[in-house]
Amino acid sequence: MKAKEIVTLQRSLLVDTEKLLNKQVEMEGKSSAYYLSMASWCHMMGYENAAKYLYTHADEERMHMMKIFHYINEAGGHAIQPEITDIRHNFNSLREVFELILEHEIKVTKSINTIVDHAFTAKDFATFSFMQWFVTEQREEETMSRRALELFDIIGEEGVGLWTIDQELGKLHDQASNPGA
Repeated sequence: MKAKEIVTLQRSLLVDTEKLLNKQVEMEGKSSAYYLSMASWCHMMGYENAAKYLYTHADEERMHMMKIFHYINEAGGHAIQPEITDIRHNFNSLREVFELILEHEIKVTKSINTIVDHAFTAKDFATFSFMQWFVTEQREEETMSRRALELFDIIGEEGVGLWTIDQELGKLHDQASNPGA
């Protein structure tokens, strides 16, 4: 039988919740590094707008990591700086980059849903409430990733197709950066 955790004056975060949140810190940190690597590859290949989109996305993922990092510490836990390894640096195509992004965003959504479910079950309503921002953000990230990938099917990759896709990715980037503009 598991011993019941006691919330103290110094700590309002359950140990199990802290572990899940630190796993999410690691996932967000790896996301940032992964997207930065993809941005560099796109830049090298001449996909300037895709690179810009991914550089911005890498920054956003780091911001997500820091948001969780601060929450853990402010709740009396100990946020752990993740070790970032095994980041891929070369890709076969621009399409592959965006397929990998969508796959990755789906994994992030599942991880966030696990934390939200845990927080609700544990009646940790502060963490549950905190994570609602991430739930909404993930919906937006998955939608944007799907839209980016749809460009390959709608436009096609032949002829000026990849150039046109890169231009459209720039527009997606601008829309994501300035919602409602």
